[in-house]
Amino acid sequence: MTGSVTISLQDYEELKSGNTSSIELKKQVIKAAKEIEVFLSFLCTRESIMDYVTEFNSYSKSCKIHLIDGKAKIELNNLEDEEI
Repeated sequence: MTGSVTISLQDYEELKSGNTSSIELKKQVIKAAKEIEVFLSFLCTRESIMDYVTEFNSYSKSCKIHLIDGKAKIELNNLEDEEI
């Protein structure tokens, strides 16, 4: 499908700005998830948290936590698995 749309320059600039903000927010969310993975991995070495992780996963709609070989991995729903 091809076509064209006419919008004001102000709306166009807001659209570009929104895209940039969205990309930056995604980077920050992925960075926070990685930091939380480190913290959860640290907790795993101190006490068994598997029951809590299982309960969290049953309620969470935005992510799942996986514990693999003593390391936590956070799977964010609806985000591509990409390195940022």
